[in-house]
Amino acid sequence: MSQNQFIRKYKRISKSKWSTQDVSTILLLADVTGTAENEVELGFTKYIYLHRDDVGKVLGISISKSIFDAHSTQFEDRYLEGEDMLTVMLIYIDEIVEFCELFAHEFESVFMLSPKVYFEAAIPQWCEQIENA
Repeated sequence: MSQNQFIRKYKRISKSKWSTQDVSTILLLADVTGTAENEVELGFTKYIYLHRDDVGKVLGISISKSIFDAHSTQFEDRYLEGEDMLTVMLIYIDEIVEFCELFAHEFESVFMLSPKVYFEAAIPQWCEQIENA
């Protein structure tokens, strides 16, 4: 997988709800449709993007229509932050970890840990944040 599939800096203004701050995304989940010449081919019927500002601060996530439709009674929008963001991340955590392992090198260049180690450490923290919200 090429890095620009995983980390993307916008070339024009984002259309997200954080458009004035949103300058880059990290792809945490997408459909894997195949491989070609050592590249992973992606589909985008099911995805989660992590949105960040110009210094890397997390603004929230955006989710695909299919994920939103599966949880539409729970969320009002496809752009999530706070407790809603963490809830979706926890619902799809196994798929996220598996997906991020496909490009562990790029993941480690951002988070300084392997996807498995990073998410194992994050899960209890996220659960606690949701419980205390």
